[in-house]
Amino acid sequence: MTDLLPPGADGQRLTAGTPRLADIAGRASVSEATVSRVLNGRPGVADTTRQRVLAALDTLGHERDERHGRHGRPERDGRPERSRQGERSARAPKPRGAGLIGLVTPELTNPVFPAFAQAVEQVLAGHGHTPVLCTQLPGGATEDELVEQLVERGVGGIVFLSGLHADTSADPARYAALAARGVPHVLINGYNERVNAPFVSADDHAAVRMAVGHLAELGHRRIGLATGPQRYVPSRRKREGFLDASVGLLGLAWSEAEELVCSTLFGVEGGQVAADALLGLGCTGIVCASDLMALGVVRAARGRGLGVPYDISVVGYDDSRLIAFTDPPLTTVRQPVRAMAAAAVAALLEEMAGSPIQRTEYVFQPELVVRGSTAGARVPRRH
Repeated sequence: MTDLLPPGADGQRLTAGTPRLADIAGRASVSEATVSRVLNGRPGVADTTRQRVLAALDTLGHERDERHGRHGRPERDGRPERSRQGERSARAPKPRGAGLIGLVTPELTNPVFPAFAQAVEQVLAGHGHTPVLCTQLPGGATEDELVEQLVERGVGGIVFLSGLHADTSADPARYAALAARGVPHVLINGYNERVNAPFVSADDHAAVRMAVGHLAELGHRRIGLATGPQRYVPSRRKREGFLDASVGLLGLAWSEAEELVCSTLFGVEGGQVAADALLGLGCTGIVCASDLMALGVVRAARGRGLGVPYDISVVGYDDSRLIAFTDPPLTTVRQPVRAMAAAAVAALLEEMAGSPIQRTEYVFQPELVVRGSTAGARVPRRH
């Protein structure tokens, strides 16, 4: 048998196969002495630090005995104190999921999703919680299957990032069923009025209007939109923002503006497909629904022998990491990832605490970041 605490110390003893003091300290980013103080119920440990240690215990699979509500008291021989009657019956352990929060994300190939995951994790850690990251992969577990795994693990709540709530073709009843099971949840990007939960979203409509306005100020009059499938709420909102901006800022007819919208798959390949269509329509500027799509537009333009930004200007969306270092550095619309993550966690913790919170959409304003992929519209040469 392996001791977690030194022989004779006032604390609990763990059997082989359970986490060592060093394991827990490393997981919680504290000293072994701090872990010992928490386990022994001693003072001098901040609440947030204590919660990190307890979350680390739960994450590593250690089930804590009750001692006045927390740990077992050792006898003189170092064994946890139990009555003879208690030795005949198993004690009810604290739920292993205590302190854990589920985070369900799409695939992580789009850099903005890892950025959101990291931001949510940092905020949760500051409140003494540990995220359990569940990523949907092609051919892998579905969102419903991941949620079932999280519920079985006893998580305190779930954060959904760009999940099925954003897909208008999906059944929103799954979220009502989750609420009925007593699992608080909050949803990021993709407001659905049929889901009774807090939402945190970037203003997609305003984002596209910013991008179109920027290109219009540079003299572009033939501007296209490369966006994702229209069954997704963010894609629909970007399309609406583009049409409003094209009519209001460029003076186009609604039907003419609609012809300049290309809905395709998200990602670099989707951007290439959209670019081929929009460049064929004579666009000198293209607004994209993601940075990855924008990189696909740049690739397609260069494949046609066009230069960016002097022949074609490109605006992305997200401002994901490393985008400032592309060639050329990408002009984009930045999602306020950290602020959105903080708001989502705050809303979830209020729900978990049973505090009344308005179950509506909290909308955050994006920011235009001008770099090197946009320039003045090229004046056609006269022959």
